[in-house]
Amino acid sequence: MDSTPEAAIRAQSPCIISGFEKCRNIEHGAVFIIASGNSAKNFPIEQFADIPMITVNGAISMFIGTGIKPFFYTCTDTSFSVQQPELFSYAMRNSQRVALWSSHARQMAVDPPKELFLLQKAPKQTLVKWVFSRNKDLVRSRAIWGSRNRNIGFSKNMAHGFFDARTVAYLALQLAYHVGFTKVFLVGVDLNQSAGRFYETNESFISPCGLDQHFQSRILPSLKLMSEEVVGSEFSVYNLSTSSRIPPSVIPTATIDEIKSLIKSA
Repeated sequence: MDSTPEAAIRAQSPCIISGFEKCRNIEHGAVFIIASGNSAKNFPIEQFADIPMITVNGAISMFIGTGIKPFFYTCTDTSFSVQQPELFSYAMRNSQRVALWSSHARQMAVDPPKELFLLQKAPKQTLVKWVFSRNKDLVRSRAIWGSRNRNIGFSKNMAHGFFDARTVAYLALQLAYHVGFTKVFLVGVDLNQSAGRFYETNESFISPCGLDQHFQSRILPSLKLMSEEVVGSEFSVYNLSTSSRIPPSVIPTATIDEIKSLIKSA
C-alpha cells in the first residue's frame, strides 16, 4: 500500500500531482513575479496580460477580475488558507500550476488545482559534504563561518528542493529559473514590513510578518548569492519597486518603459 504524501493527497483529491521534472525548462523569455508589497498597487497588470506571471500568497488578489491566470502560484504559509480562505480558493481554481507543501495540500478544503507540485527544501549539508561535494543544480553559499551559511543557496532544479530565504518571493525566483525563464521582473517585492501588504486593510486579517527579523540574516544574503552566482547573460532579474529594500547593486531597478523594451528583446 502506497503511504507517500502524494498517495494521501490523491486519495482525497482528483488533482494531478506532478514532479518538478515535468515543468523544467518548458518556458523561456520574460516572466513577472507578483508579490504582496504595497508598491504592487501601482502595477498595470492588464497591460502585460500576455506575459507569464508567477504569484504568491495574497498577491493573487491582483488577478481577480482580469481574466489572467497565473502561470504558477505558490504559498509556503500553511496558515494562509485559513486566514484568507477566499483568496486561497481563488488561487486554487484559477492558477495553471500550484506549488504547496504536501502537508498543506493534504488539508485543503477547497477545489483542487489543475496541476499540483509538492515543495521540499533542499537537503541540509554536513560540514564535510559542504566542503567537498558539489551539486551544480544547488548553488550554495561558500562562506566559511557559521552553519547558517550552508543553508543559504539557490536551486536551479526544483526537483532537488529549494532554499528558504524566509520570503516566498525567493522561492518564486527559483521557480522562474527552473521553468526556464530568462528575464524576471519583480513586482511588489518591497520587503518593507512597516508598509504592509497591498491586499490587507484595517478591517481584514493581518498575517504575521517576519521580514525585519530575517532581512539581514537570510533574505539579503540569499539575494546577494543569486546576484553573484546565478544572474548572468542567461538569467537576469529586475526590480520594479522604487520602495524596495533590495539595493540596486543586488537587483537593478527598472521602469515600466524599460521593461517593455527588455520584454521585446527577451
